[in-house]
Amino acid sequence: MQGRDLPEQLTAFLARRERDFIGFRRDLHMHPELAFAEHRTTGRIVEYLRGVGLAPKELPGGTGLVCDIGAGPGPTVALRADIDALPLTDEKDVSYRSTVPGAAHACGHDVHTTVLLATGVFLAQQDRAGALPGRVRLIFQPAEELPGGAVEVINAGALEGVDRIFALHCDPRLMTGRVGLRTGGITAACDQLMVRLSGPGGHTARPHLTADLVYAMGKVVTELPAALSRRIDARAGFSLVWGRISAGSAPNVIPDDAVAEGTVRCLEDEAWHAAPDIVKGLVESVAGAYGAEAEVTYRRGVPPTINEATSVDIMREATALALGPDAAAPTPQSLGGEDFAWYLEHVPGALARLGTHSPDWDGPMLDLHRGTFDVDERAIGVGTRFMVTTALTALGVDGRRTGVENAEEAVSF
Repeated sequence: MQGRDLPEQLTAFLARRERDFIGFRRDLHMHPELAFAEHRTTGRIVEYLRGVGLAPKELPGGTGLVCDIGAGPGPTVALRADIDALPLTDEKDVSYRSTVPGAAHACGHDVHTTVLLATGVFLAQQDRAGALPGRVRLIFQPAEELPGGAVEVINAGALEGVDRIFALHCDPRLMTGRVGLRTGGITAACDQLMVRLSGPGGHTARPHLTADLVYAMGKVVTELPAALSRRIDARAGFSLVWGRISAGSAPNVIPDDAVAEGTVRCLEDEAWHAAPDIVKGLVESVAGAYGAEAEVTYRRGVPPTINEATSVDIMREATALALGPDAAAPTPQSLGGEDFAWYLEHVPGALARLGTHSPDWDGPMLDLHRGTFDVDERAIGVGTRFMVTTALTALGVDGRRTGVENAEEAVSF
């Protein structure tokens, strides 16, 4: 099985099995499971992979799995999909609507999972034919939406020996058949911030005899974002937005406690690492000017997803080979969080966006994290072509670097 025949082999493979994969996606869609509760989903994936002769290994937590393909010399490329659903109601009127109250695959993780499954099945065929110049590790990750699943996967050793990692995410703003690529920051860090101010309390007639926490908190929530803009490089895309403020119980009482909560988002890794200490220092400085005691709770969410340049080049080459010269599209940075970023703290890699918007659809945007979200299921075949070709291209690029025999031919499409 020679690499130059790959497009034809993928076409034949999908002609035989695409309807089966669409059925698998619909089954997952009907039975969504939330973070760290993906037991049925894990079982279905394990069953399918074992059925094609692979040996998947469940993660220690009982949900999610990894599966290696190939055992010969050469580099190891990891491909990751997330398998959890969202805690919201499926509002679509379709035959495969969620049967689980309050849970839905409204972010496309069922598509990501199915694409990786199909990719694994095809690569297993490549391996049996002796056309896999290295190893591919499939990572079916739980709990991306929580987040926390990526950290569990890494702690379980799933990145050991991995040279490069790739993933994709559905994008309802891109037409089916296109893949969005970007070098550098593609999604943001997303952390949670809670500021609690405390003081003795008092009467509103005598604010000079106490710490006026409402006024002090007002200064914190208005001055902190502005102060951060002078302490952190504006090119880092740093954003602090408050979502909740609470203080007091009566109009003539200065409270002894005030709380504000918000999210901190950032597109650059250096600024993300520096943010907690800078935020804490600024809050204490502002609150201290009004005699208030400040307690800052800074909860890490996910780092920014920073796509490595060589990995994006591999994806771009694979997109052209698998889907045509015009299939790659530039994609903007997003302030949304994605825990694929944790993998990129350890190994080089990149995240791509998979177009799922049908050219035949003339209704409203089927956006992510909404009960109406759905995809053009032709994107499953597109994603499979892309991920297969990305893996083989990466093995060839890294194989040439490390001297793997016949790696050049393996990617000479």
